[in-house]
Amino acid sequence: MARYTGASCKLCRREGKKLFLKGDRCLSDKCALSRRSTVPGQHGAGRKSVKEYGLQLREKQTARRYYGVQEKQFKGYYVQADKKEGVAGENLLSILERRFDNVVYRMGMASSRKEARQLVRHAHFTLNGKKADIPSIILKVGDVVALKEKSRGSEKFKALMEDAATATAPKWLEVNAEAATAKVIALPQRDDIDFPFEEQLIIELYSK
Repeated sequence: MARYTGASCKLCRREGKKLFLKGDRCLSDKCALSRRSTVPGQHGAGRKSVKEYGLQLREKQTARRYYGVQEKQFKGYYVQADKKEGVAGENLLSILERRFDNVVYRMGMASSRKEARQLVRHAHFTLNGKKADIPSIILKVGDVVALKEKSRGSEKFKALMEDAATATAPKWLEVNAEAATAKVIALPQRDDIDFPFEEQLIIELYSK
């Protein structure tokens, strides 16, 4: 499946939730969901009640769009999560949180996950001191992400580093805003994820 290239705000309207796909704009009065909460399309205003399968599908789409993951990738993450010990839904969210692009976003070096993916692809960051430009890499405990030295002179990154210095990083990341580095010190736990996912619906969908 090709990556979605349409308007990000339509995805939030489709799911009826803020997916924070456009950074600070999502927190302002310019947010499309705040101004127009109906589902996109000709019949959006006449939305009907959703049945069990519809709820499961919407939750899966919400998680997939929130993390910016393609359908085939997302199903692959489910397969990995289901094979691991523990609760499959929590395993799935832990895998998604540890994507390279999401870690860059969580360390405060991008205003959105979409921007983080672009910055990773443009090789602005290293992983364990080596070049890494694949956003879908799943990080492990002990891995270190760092902004490249030559990128630190950029006004954009200087501003992001200042913002990161006052932001609260997730407990599973050890962030040094001054050095623009982040180390994975633990696996993300369910209470570390602040978005109100109902991950059990996703597991039920794939378990059929």
